[in-house]
Amino acid sequence: MGASSLIVLIIAAIAFSGIAILVSKLVLKPTTNKQKGEPYECGIPTQGKTWTQLNVGYYLFALIFLIFDVELVFLFPWAVVAKGMGWIALVEIVIFFFILFMGFLYAHKKGALKWM
Repeated sequence: MGASSLIVLIIAAIAFSGIAILVSKLVLKPTTNKQKGEPYECGIPTQGKTWTQLNVGYYLFALIFLIFDVELVFLFPWAVVAKGMGWIALVEIVIFFFILFMGFLYAHKKGALKWM
C-alpha cells in the first residue's frame, strides 16, 4: 500500500459522492415550496425574528465537549497496545492526561464551563 492506494481511494470517494448527487438530481423532481425555505423548529411555527445571535458560551462549551470526546478516540488504541508496551505506554498516557487536564483547568479559569 503506497501513494497509489491513497489516490485510488480519493478518486473512488469523489466518484461515489458525485454519482450519488447526480442520481438524486436526475431521479427527484425539483420542487419549489415556500414552506421548505422556512426555518424549522420542532414543528412549531416561528414567531418574531428567526435569525438571532447566540451567546459564544454555547460554542465554547461544544468545543470543550468535542475535545474530551475526541480524547476517547485516542484512548482506545492506547488501551489495546498498553500491555505490550509496558511502562512507556503508562508514561505517555499520563503526559496526555496531564496536557488534557491543563486545558480543562484553563477553560475552567476562563469561565468557559459556566452555563449561562
